Amino acid sequence: MNYAEIKYSDIANGEGVRTSLFVSGCRRGCPGCFNSGAWSFAAGEPFTPEVEDKIIASLDHPFCDGLTILGGEPMEPENQLGLVGFLERVRERFPRGGAGAGSSAKTIWCFTGDTLDELMTGGRHHTEVTDRLLDCIDILVDGPWKQELYDITLRFRGSSNQRIIDLNATRAAAAERGCALDEAVCLWQDEQVYSTHSM
Repeated sequence: MNYAEIKYSDIANGEGVRTSLFVSGCRRGCPGCFNSGAWSFAAGEPFTPEVEDKIIASLDHPFCDGLTILGGEPMEPENQLGLVGFLERVRERFPRGGAGAGSSAKTIWCFTGDTLDELMTGGRHHTEVTDRLLDCIDILVDGPWKQELYDITLRFRGSSNQRIIDLNATRAAAAERGCALDEAVCLWQDEQVYSTHSM
């Protein structure tokens, strides 16, 4: 797997201050894509263990709230294979947030053009490692970018068809109801000042 860019102290791609990894490779070709330079799987540099270590070190600061994965397309099958071991390393080193998690807790956000149901069993991008990836992710921003639905007032998404899914709440709801994740979607709740576009 290659990566196109890494942004440290990023505040645009998820809640708080984050390290954002832009993986290379996307077959969608959405018109108006902000990052068409990352469509090629050969773009950028190889994602080596040394790069992994540098990202993990960047997360190990109190001011850093977590890691964001975007692209390109993280859920292309090749990229899933390249990411799964790394995300499991991050999850092991930095536990999920919540009561008692301590200052080392971090969140993992992932932006994908796939919808959650497409990533579930039988979906076109479901692979042998998809479930492991989803288990590591706290927030999934799903759905393809659609230029005709572009809305500059939206936070952490580009077009109104995209959802910001709280996977932790979704997992809990699915377990309680005895159903699949895509049947128990819980959306991430933004702070009211942002959701109402008022001060």
